Amino acid sequence: MVTTYSLPAEGEPTVNEIEIKRSRFITWIARAETEQEARDVVARARHEFPDARHHCSAFIVHVDGAVPVERSSDDGEPAGTAGKPMLDALRGSGLESAVAVVTRYFGGIKLGAGGLVHAYSESVSQALEAVPRAEKSLRELVDVDLPHTDAGRIEAELRRHGVDVVDVSYDARARYTFAINPGGREEFDALLAAVTQGSAAAREAGTMWVERHR
Repeated sequence: MVTTYSLPAEGEPTVNEIEIKRSRFITWIARAETEQEARDVVARARHEFPDARHHCSAFIVHVDGAVPVERSSDDGEPAGTAGKPMLDALRGSGLESAVAVVTRYFGGIKLGAGGLVHAYSESVSQALEAVPRAEKSLRELVDVDLPHTDAGRIEAELRRHGVDVVDVSYDARARYTFAINPGGREEFDALLAAVTQGSAAAREAGTMWVERHR
């Protein structure tokens, strides 16, 4: 089972444009965590460039516990000359939950099948170089109740050892939810005991995907 994967950082699509024999190839690469989100990006590109001849696309969507969903479209280009090379470029990047859209304005000179494959692949590859990336990791969660007077110090010490805080609530005590690496419970318990002098204990609280920016 995949426990870590890379994806585009949240935000606006990364845009890149190249020109080959007077044809313009405008590439968008964006995060898409569902098939619908990927299709929404394609629809947005169509709306942005309504007079373009082609809006070719490819996406890879992460699925927990299963193989990623992969789709591509030549959108009127000769079969296999656009969507597939775009998808191959996405695969080579190592990104999941990513969609690429290449909008082409025809320049009047035919590129041929080989020229189209190169153009669409190169468009996506160049755009990928500029994509800001994030990483999602499946982490184990634990809850820990801490006295208010010591909570800040203990939190800082745990963070210093690479423990992530994903939630905090306050009542009679401060209740923290920490994210730890899979299989790292024994190490965390030892660390918690050391920084609290054995006064706190952790309770299992499930799992979640935690995102970090590179």
